[in-house]
Amino acid sequence: MKVVIAGAGSVGRSVARELLGRDHTVVLIDRSSEAIRRDRVPGAAWVLADACELGGLDEAGISEADVVVAATGDDKTNLVLSLLAKTEFSVPRTVARVNNARNEWLFDDNWGVDVAVSTPRLMTSLVEEAVEVGGLVHLLDLGRGQAALMEFTVGERAEVCGERVGAVSWPGDTVLVAVLRNGKVIAPSADDVIEPADELFFVVAPDRVEPLRALLGADERPAGSFGR
Repeated sequence: MKVVIAGAGSVGRSVARELLGRDHTVVLIDRSSEAIRRDRVPGAAWVLADACELGGLDEAGISEADVVVAATGDDKTNLVLSLLAKTEFSVPRTVARVNNARNEWLFDDNWGVDVAVSTPRLMTSLVEEAVEVGGLVHLLDLGRGQAALMEFTVGERAEVCGERVGAVSWPGDTVLVAVLRNGKVIAPSADDVIEPADELFFVVAPDRVEPLRALLGADERPAGSFGR
């Protein structure tokens, strides 16, 4: 898979190293010559160019990319790049970094964004997930907002504590996808019993968040874009 990443800062470089470690082809674009440090990401191709200019994107071979990652520190640049990638180069998939949570509403398919990653929102979610018991925490939007990954840490008084997974009447369009117990990931079966301190991970549709919260007896933890 070929991935073009705009923004050779710490975020862009980290993503590039991870992808290279999985045997993908990576091109890094940055308009600052000081950011072009090939020794920092060996194996990546580098292009000194403005990610909002067609010439630079052509030089990066964006038309051959499977994915474009807009990872600059500027939301306007990330939006324009995503739109150009979709409309001018027909890139199949775009992932855009959201730097300011107030701009998150802009990052949708109208701007060519398939997946928006909000760093402030994600940090908030991870902090809440680390400390909250009894709250339904929104971790990540999936499928352009058609579903979300949510987490619930089971307290001793939780409605589902002590119940078998298969005996719980989960809301429609809600799937319990994993249980984290004592540091180990469990693929839940119908006979697994939910225990105190279990972390339950759900994929849930937007209109099923409130029924799920009611079933779990969960407090509201409005970290994400729905479930507020």
